Amino acid sequence: MADTSSKASDNAHASHGHGRTGLLGLAVGAIGVVFGDIGTSPLYTLKEAFSPHYGLTANHDTVLGILSLVFWALMIVVTLKYVTIIMRADNEGEGGIMALMALAQRTLPRNSRSAYAVGILGIFGASLFFGDGVITPAITTLSAIEGITIVAPKLHTWIVPITLAVLVLLFGTQRYGTQRVGRVFGPVMLVWFVSLAAIGVMNIRHNPEVFHAINPWWGMQFFMTHGTHAIFILGAVVLAVTGGEALYADMGHFGARPIRHAWYWFVLPALMLNYMGQGSLLLLDPAMARNPFYLGVPDWARIPMIGLATAAAVIASQAVITGAYSVARQAMQLGYIPRMRIQHTSKDTIGQIYIPWINWILMLAVIALVLMFRSSTALASAYGVSVSGTMLIDTLLLFLVARAMWPKARRWVLPLCILFGIIDTAFLVANGVKFLDGAWFPVVLAIVVFTVLRTWRRGRTLLYDEIVKDGIHIDTFLPGLMLAPPTRVPGTAIFLTGQSGIIPHALLHNLKHNKVLHETNVFLTVETLNVPTAPKDKRLKMEPIGDDFYRVTVRFGFMETPDVPLALMRSCDAGGGIPFDPMDTTYFASRENVVAGRHRGMPIWRDRLFAFMHRNAAPATGFFRIPGNRLVELGAQVEI
Repeated sequence: MADTSSKASDNAHASHGHGRTGLLGLAVGAIGVVFGDIGTSPLYTLKEAFSPHYGLTANHDTVLGILSLVFWALMIVVTLKYVTIIMRADNEGEGGIMALMALAQRTLPRNSRSAYAVGILGIFGASLFFGDGVITPAITTLSAIEGITIVAPKLHTWIVPITLAVLVLLFGTQRYGTQRVGRVFGPVMLVWFVSLAAIGVMNIRHNPEVFHAINPWWGMQFFMTHGTHAIFILGAVVLAVTGGEALYADMGHFGARPIRHAWYWFVLPALMLNYMGQGSLLLLDPAMARNPFYLGVPDWARIPMIGLATAAAVIASQAVITGAYSVARQAMQLGYIPRMRIQHTSKDTIGQIYIPWINWILMLAVIALVLMFRSSTALASAYGVSVSGTMLIDTLLLFLVARAMWPKARRWVLPLCILFGIIDTAFLVANGVKFLDGAWFPVVLAIVVFTVLRTWRRGRTLLYDEIVKDGIHIDTFLPGLMLAPPTRVPGTAIFLTGQSGIIPHALLHNLKHNKVLHETNVFLTVETLNVPTAPKDKRLKMEPIGDDFYRVTVRFGFMETPDVPLALMRSCDAGGGIPFDPMDTTYFASRENVVAGRHRGMPIWRDRLFAFMHRNAAPATGFFRIPGNRLVELGAQVEI
């Protein structure tokens, strides 16, 4: 079953526009986007492992033990878990924790407690992802620019200002889109990984014995030698696998096969050669532990390498920022965060988007993080908690999907999920002990984001219940209205409503103030499905309810950008239904003014938080791409 799912995933990607693009081209594109985060881990992983924080001495057995743990972490967590297994759990060709959550919920009874618990898990995982989106740009850029202290130690005080300048420039140019810059991402990262491999090979020749670290015995011996203290070292080892979740999250852009081939045959060998080269240097001179990456670069190449590392850090940051936009759009579609203005930065690729609110919030958080920690070593203490937490949630969701949807493969996948869970838990514990040293930041950030997401979701439910409770049912209202019908005017009126079966407030206000009724009246509800793209046969449903009134439901997938007028026009082009003339159609929408009420549904502070978010949310009409010159908005006050 797993193999079938994998093939279906690849076919799905072909239909997403990759069918004519060669496997090599997609693999190069994936190298430029998908592997940026994990590809910059050699900048700081071994440096952190031998920092004074852990109290390790870079002797023979310790170096081989750490290298063995890094190698097997990459093999088990990234290669086996994400690349080989979890990428088979595609949701209509899409990946990522939100897609996996929707897939897992599909295996459970609708509206059940188990489905609710899976939703909580997925949303908390998405919250942790935003924490990763803040830390990755900070630590990768800082660790790249810290190389200048190897060339010119007196420039140490310039590290933070240069880092801030690079980050401000990165976030400030997001509104222009990544289409043009993205064309050079692949070649730059190709040069980066080739450089990693070349530097690694050059340093390995000093002490080829480092290849013994491939034997897992050295990792086990490390644990036997250091006892329980060895678990804490996993807080540094996990830095080698940060970015592994991105391989799955970006599967929808490139397909499973290109990502797998790029990882197996290019990225993984380059990373391991560099790690082995750094280990060889440490065996040669333990003092190089202060920065084994840059000290392993020849003197003549250090300045160019700082430039290349900075470019790689920017690309890694870009991938995480773009991922944050995608996750935010999915969360909007699934009803977990308020609607925000989305700008499309490409006429050809719908997935290239820019969300100003997310961009500036991320930028402020990243700048605050750099100013608080001021070095990659200090930041490494904060890094890892969000990554290991997301990986553990991925394992739990994978277990549910494999048990329900992979009857043949689950015999070997489920035992592996137990192994993955043990490793993920060990990583989480190792990073949890660093809570007071900086790990509190991503935890607090994730809790804040989670609270916002759950408050918005719960508030929407309460708002819906209040509208339904005080609303008038269509089946009872229309017959009474048509007993003494108001004047009918030419044209089509479309009333947007989130409550199917209830008369929209906009219609009642229109009748009260204008005392007219259009010839054709449509009650329009927009729904989001738990699949990336809505099937054509489920896109639009029309139901006549008499006297030229219609109930219409338009459905979109959680990866789509809703365009209601376009969906209605396409239904006309397909024949049947209501003839929508854009120049003779008026959209009516209700704009509820939410008032917080005590002892009703949520604590008062959450009511006020929801009311604040509701006031500042982008109007549904703009989110659904309804033209402003064809729109009439009418207000209503609702207490929750």
